[in-house]
Amino acid sequence: MRTGRTSVSRLGSTATATVRPRVRAQEHPLLGMARRDAAVTATLAVITATLFILMAFHATRAPIQRIDDSFLRTMISIRVGPLTVAAKVLNFLGLVYVTLPVRLAIAGFLAWGRRWWHFAAFVLAIVLSEACIGSLKNLYDRARPPGSLVHTTGGSFPSGHAVAASVPAVAAVIALFPEGPRRYLWGAAAAAFALLMGLSRAYLAAHWLSDAVAGVLLGTTIALGSALLVHVIRERRGRRRAMAAVARAG
Repeated sequence: MRTGRTSVSRLGSTATATVRPRVRAQEHPLLGMARRDAAVTATLAVITATLFILMAFHATRAPIQRIDDSFLRTMISIRVGPLTVAAKVLNFLGLVYVTLPVRLAIAGFLAWGRRWWHFAAFVLAIVLSEACIGSLKNLYDRARPPGSLVHTTGGSFPSGHAVAASVPAVAAVIALFPEGPRRYLWGAAAAAFALLMGLSRAYLAAHWLSDAVAGVLLGTTIALGSALLVHVIRERRGRRRAMAAVARAG
């Protein structure tokens, strides 16, 4: 009899464990130091807006164009086989055939883990960046540099490849890593990747230097701004819930 009861007890425990729902892990805060990160985002936004304003007027665009011309001549003068191959690899990595599956994989991973706040910030950054690229290219309608080594379409300013590299890289670091050394390390890697992508565009004569700089600045600003917005909404919702709980308890 004891053996039978023990078996039933074990079966009941096993059944309970089987039907027990999966507990969602607590999502880490999108921003480790909200005031610092808000200040960084605001600073980047001002720098980005300044560059876009300067590029909107002929008088202020002319000096930038001289820098672009000089940089392009430098890039052409240092072209060698290995660098050209590396730049073309980066060009391939920035194509939609590569970026779209990567973005979907990251979004799917966040959704599978039910990390909805991180999912919202990541998707918002991607959607905003895609909405901006086409509109800004049409608005500025800047001609591309002559002699591009890769196929290009559309306007030159800003660089779509630079935006496409910086937005998911920065947004993914924010979503996947909490505040700490790992976030800083991967954040530096994301910044380096975006910078290399931008420089490769100028090296290939697919974009002017200012196009690449504007793309990196815009993409980083969008990624940080999206995280900041979702962070603020999350914090306010948390405070309202806490106040409601206190009111019910009182």
